[in-house]
Amino acid sequence: MKNTANAWSIEDAKNTYRIKRWGNGYFDIGESGDINVIPRYDQPNLKINLREVVEEMQSAGIQFPAVVRFHDILRSQVELLNKTFRETIAEADYQGQYFGVFPVKVNQMREVIEEVVSAGSQYNYGLEAGSKPELIAALAYNTNKDSLTILNGYKDEEYLRLALLGLKIDRNIIVVIEKFSELTTLIALSKELNIKPVIGIRVKMMVKGRGKWEHSSGERAKFGLSITEILNAISLLKAENFLDCVKLLHFHIGSQLTDIRAIKEAVQEASLIYSKLVKLGVPLEYIDVGGGLAVDYDGSQSTNDSSCNYSLSEYVADIVYGFKQNCDLENVPHPNLVSESGRAITAHHSCVITKVIGEIHPSGTEYATDELADEHIIVTNMRALETEFSKDDKISSYQEIYHDVGQLKSQAMQAFKLGIFSLDELAKVETLYWRMLNTIAQQLQHSDFIPEELEAIPEMLSSQYLANFSVFQSAIDSWAIDQVLPIMPISRLNEKPTKLCSLVDITCDSDGKIDKFIGDDDVAKHIPLHQLNANEDYFISIFLTGAYQDVMGDMHNLFGRLNEVHIVSYDDDPKDFYIEEVIKGSSVENVLSTMQYTPAIMAQVMKKEIDKQISLGKIKPREGVQLIDFYDDCLLGYTYLK
Repeated sequence: MKNTANAWSIEDAKNTYRIKRWGNGYFDIGESGDINVIPRYDQPNLKINLREVVEEMQSAGIQFPAVVRFHDILRSQVELLNKTFRETIAEADYQGQYFGVFPVKVNQMREVIEEVVSAGSQYNYGLEAGSKPELIAALAYNTNKDSLTILNGYKDEEYLRLALLGLKIDRNIIVVIEKFSELTTLIALSKELNIKPVIGIRVKMMVKGRGKWEHSSGERAKFGLSITEILNAISLLKAENFLDCVKLLHFHIGSQLTDIRAIKEAVQEASLIYSKLVKLGVPLEYIDVGGGLAVDYDGSQSTNDSSCNYSLSEYVADIVYGFKQNCDLENVPHPNLVSESGRAITAHHSCVITKVIGEIHPSGTEYATDELADEHIIVTNMRALETEFSKDDKISSYQEIYHDVGQLKSQAMQAFKLGIFSLDELAKVETLYWRMLNTIAQQLQHSDFIPEELEAIPEMLSSQYLANFSVFQSAIDSWAIDQVLPIMPISRLNEKPTKLCSLVDITCDSDGKIDKFIGDDDVAKHIPLHQLNANEDYFISIFLTGAYQDVMGDMHNLFGRLNEVHIVSYDDDPKDFYIEEVIKGSSVENVLSTMQYTPAIMAQVMKKEIDKQISLGKIKPREGVQLIDFYDDCLLGYTYLK
């Protein structure tokens, strides 16, 4: 193991990046300093070296950045959720069953939906659709007649016709009424098509969620019916002889619920509403608690927006025991339980791996600082200060020198603005300034005490690492809602990281950066990374990107989708894994076509322009052919950097 000035261990790396806390048992660091993926919750000894995955991808010619999916993790999460509900129900002697559904909106990728449906088949685990296209997908893939297909979102006539079509082909579809007008349309269509629907009613809860999305719940919620509207709906359904169709009560108090108390309060309120409706003669069989099961992105196990203060087992226990107790008190049957967990199912199974391709440092490159005749006194004083500093290593002098160099740099800038300072002199002052700040920072590493004023120096000296990816494609939530995502190098973790860095992407946008990372106490502006070595690739990974990040990225700068690699664990392989599938990311031609360009015409225009230059003698014919071929190759190639 390599050491720097201070001792460094694998345990230090685990603590620095909190991998054991946000990893949920799926990620760890091996003694070699590489990240290990443990894809099966029930096989802790099965470990996949992420560096070896990258090497195999490179040998296969797969370009980075790339999405890497561990389908075994996806299956594990589906199994854990269903097993936890089943075991808790049995333990509590709860009389209902669990019928979970996966919300398609969280990750609409076909491969993900197929894996979720396959893993959930033994548990009758279904799908939730919130739009017509999602319903069309659910009809094709959720073919298990014993699993539920829950329909949420606002619905027009076509959406409702599709739902009734699903019932005609023996799919277990429940139409959740989000607004009163949907009910009248559904009743009319049901009469027309001569089929009775299965109806769910979404209630606007008084209780609010916790976290970023708490304002999406409560009386001002976007979806759902008030108690008054529910009672009016019951009256309408009775009058139309459709009351027997109402089988489900639905509520949802927000995504990424950070505080378990919100869940407890919601269960209390929902169970009372359910009990009163049952006593009114509404034949309810299911309670749908919605989504909200959170992911601990930052590993703090707190009520931070990027965390949660509860486990899966606590979440499930509060739902099962909460409904049991309240239903028993009201003397009503225990309903079947439905949850719509999406983020918790998919987040861990996917990560984005990218290569750092450069460093942007505030000091830039150095400039020769040799003394010249007739140089400005500010330059002379700055050079003398550096000489003095090299002879005095007392902590008391660091602060004084910090003050002095700052003042001289400010004076130099003022002199330049007045026209009495040359560019050459300004470059010398800047070089000396940054050189002395670096020296102070190095000395402070060995100090037991650091004056508060000097604590800002490491941040001043922090670098920006340029990584080959787009924030807007691969980590959109970090930009849009300040989501903190776990980020760390995939190797060299047996070495102490010596650089404080933020990340910038290759987009032509000043917002194309990540400067919010997991910190010791709060969100940090920088992440510890290693010094880049010449002729050595340095890969970092953005973890927990399987929920929303996979599908919400836009076409910013026309980068498009990433190459995607599916990893499956396999005991008989020397590396304990194999690449099951490679899905090519967007080509330049693909993204241009999506944005209404016609690449074939564009290629013709370029050929015409090159032929014109050939005819004028400005380009040689052979060179012209090469340029045309190069343009065509670029159209067919990957959008990201090589």
